[in-house]
Amino acid sequence: MNDIERHFREYLDYLEIEKNRSSKTRENYERYLKLFFDYTKTNSIKDITEERVRSFRVMLARKNIKRNTQSYYVIAIRNFLKYLIKRGYNILSPDAIELPRVSRRDIEVLDYGELERLLKSPKGDDLRSVRDRAILETFFSTGLRLSELCTLPRYIDLERGEISVRGKGDKLRIVFLSDGAKKAIKEYLKKRTDPEEFLFVGLSKSGKTLGRITPRSVERLIDRYARAAGIPKKVHPHQLRHSFATDLLINGADLRSVQSLLGHANVSTTQIYTHLTNKELREVHEAFHGIRRKKK
Repeated sequence: MNDIERHFREYLDYLEIEKNRSSKTRENYERYLKLFFDYTKTNSIKDITEERVRSFRVMLARKNIKRNTQSYYVIAIRNFLKYLIKRGYNILSPDAIELPRVSRRDIEVLDYGELERLLKSPKGDDLRSVRDRAILETFFSTGLRLSELCTLPRYIDLERGEISVRGKGDKLRIVFLSDGAKKAIKEYLKKRTDPEEFLFVGLSKSGKTLGRITPRSVERLIDRYARAAGIPKKVHPHQLRHSFATDLLINGADLRSVQSLLGHANVSTTQIYTHLTNKELREVHEAFHGIRRKKK
């Protein structure tokens, strides 16, 4: 085992044991860093230089990997360097590696009209329709990640409208249900006759309960309703999370509060949404700035 392999394994153990990160996070960091080490032929922590990082980033860009996906690799390298510095090693500063700037196109949000049409698209009062309506309302009300929504417990306090969620890094946070979400969930639960412990369940074509709903099933139903709502682009669950965050910021929420509601470990992750509100701010400026001059 060479120098980099030893530090690499120790870092992955540190993530899992000391930082209490999930096995999925460990798996992702292992994949991101391994590709970097393999591509740059890094054998020692001293081999991690700005030139090698730059070369690696050029390779990612030329493979047409999305900018937000490229940022995951860069974040993994920076965090690995922070870990090594904390351990007393004199190596490349993580601050020397800038995160890629993610454009509005890389994080797509639904505009208000599209969102309203999507939320209203499940028709009917059968179990599948009321379930799907509750899923959409819960997504937009809470900003949950897809995996978090799929593992919500059935028995929640709808009167208080609060749900305790265990997110990334096994961290607990509180999310809140809007009146619309509470109403939709109540209507859905009234039709449930099964003993399943999860809030959202999968359904067969005949309507039979299939246990906890899968992430893939949620992705399919959101795509189906988006097409039914006449939205001319592919819609995925994370776009509802993006819409939740931008809606809060546009309406005056502070960044730290949005960070807590989203369950982000670092406020820098949340800051990307401030770029998404620029279009809305421009529209406000154009609508209200210099009104008296425009009337002349």
